[in-house]
Amino acid sequence: MAHVEHIHIAPYESAPVQAVSEVEAVKGVGLIGDRNANHTGTWSDQDAGREVTLVEAESLEMLARDHGIELGPGGTRRNITTRGVRLNDLVGKTFRVGDVVMTGVKLCEPCEHLQSMVGKPIIKPLTHKAGLRAMLVNSGVIRTGDSVEPVAEEATTRAV
Repeated sequence: MAHVEHIHIAPYESAPVQAVSEVEAVKGVGLIGDRNANHTGTWSDQDAGREVTLVEAESLEMLARDHGIELGPGGTRRNITTRGVRLNDLVGKTFRVGDVVMTGVKLCEPCEHLQSMVGKPIIKPLTHKAGLRAMLVNSGVIRTGDSVEPVAEEATTRAV
């Protein structure tokens, strides 16, 4: 079953990420306590999908196995680490994380800023594997262990 393995937030840009077992997700805002919801992250008002970022645990395992680069949970600074779901397939799709519905907006590619923060050469090995930016369709609480599953389009209009 596809599920949430870890949740991380950071109160401001470049702050260490903090692992949490649950977080309140607010439509149009983001994850309460996170830099993007606080408007203290690296983003602009034009950045679609800044509310939530997700990454696959399998991408981190590939990074360690194939490139010898270890990044622990939260090392990519993405908010939600998933297992068992191909996040790239969710671009432009609506999906549910527990009771919270999201829309995948675009890939969350690695950047120079992230690479400098982690101090490891991650751009090339994580290109197209560094996660997904998502927009919240509704508000709710996300918890570790929550399932991650696609949502039928007709169900999306009911969730709003």
